[in-house]
Parts: sequence; C-alpha cells; structure tokens
Amino acid sequence: MGQPRSCKGRAAEAHRRLGDEYPGAECELDHANSFQLLAATILSAQCTDKRVNMVTPKLFATYPKPVDLAGAIPHELEEIVRSTGFYGNKSRSLLGMAQRLVEVFDSEVPSSMADLTSLPGVGRKTANVVRSVALGLPGLPVDTHVGRLSRRLGLTTETDPVKVEMELNPMVPSAERGQFSLRLILHGRRVCPSRKPRCEDCVLKDFCPSSEV
Repeated sequence: MGQPRSCKGRAAEAHRRLGDEYPGAECELDHANSFQLLAATILSAQCTDKRVNMVTPKLFATYPKPVDLAGAIPHELEEIVRSTGFYGNKSRSLLGMAQRLVEVFDSEVPSSMADLTSLPGVGRKTANVVRSVALGLPGLPVDTHVGRLSRRLGLTTETDPVKVEMELNPMVPSAERGQFSLRLILHGRRVCPSRKPRCEDCVLKDFCPSSEV
C-alpha cells in the first residue's frame, strides 16, 4: 500500500504494524484485579514497572482489600513503597484512594472517568489504564512513550498528555485505544527511546516523518 499521508492514516497503519510486531502486548504491571492495578499504576509514576512489581507483592499481601489499605498506618505504608520514589506523596495518594473507595464507592473501583479521577492520586492516565486494562472499557493512557511516539509519527504536536489523548482518540476505534497505547509503549521502550532511536530497526520507518533512515 502507499504511504499514509493523514494523521488518522498514519495512526491506523502504525496500529496495524505494531499489532503484528507485538501481538501479545499487555500491561506490564502485575495485578490480579482492578484495585491492585489502580494501586500499582499510582506507584508507577516516575518509576519503572519492574520496580513497582518488586514492591506490590508485599503491598497486596499486607493490604489485600481497599478497607485494609484505608486503615494502613502511614509510616508502615511508606516503608513498603519507599523504593518506588516520592513515597510520601504516593503513600498519601494510596491512603486517600482507598479511603474514598470505601466511603463513596462501597470498596468497588468505579468505571467512569469522572469517578476514577475523583480518587486522590488518579489522573486521566491512571484512569485510562484501569479502564482499558482491568475493566475492558475505552481508554487511551498517554505516558511519556505514547506522547513521544505520537509526536514523532506526526500524529500531534501537543506536549500536554490530556491534549495528546484528545487528539489521538478520534484516530483509533474506541475499543482498540488501550491496545494502541500498549503497542506504542512497547515500541518506545524497545525501538524508539527518547535518545538514539533505532530507526533502522523500526517497522514504521517508511512513513514516520521523524525517521532518520
């Protein structure tokens, strides 16, 4: 086929090719349910998934349900999550999130964007992760990888994650937005990092406006 010229065309072709490249793309945060994924995603801010996955087994064993986490002693929670960085802020977010789940949502993780973002420490990215990965709902999480690749592919010029999401959403079928994000993230980690992208190994090099090949 010819090279896609429109933003929507490039998004669709990138989605198709990256689907062939990463057919089993999944969220790399270990979790067993939506509550665990919500907590893990809060911890993942400015931290690697690998590090979060080293911390969450003890966190989930100690606080298996929202009511358990809501009653956590702050300094004990801080010690568990310390190695993820910004542990004071993250502990407060985890406590506030769990307390609101118990008090407002009967200990159930809500599904709507408005309800999810009403939880302490939860912005649109975290809410979209939970919606798309754990709840099977439309959601396009925009992290640093998604933002960077979207700009390199000429899909957007925006730098604000919410604005990037708003521009990308119409380009991808709603049911596939989560997979689109996961594929961009994997490609960003493995082939297209912020420094020294490996354009020669990229399956998108023939139509990517930023390709150096």
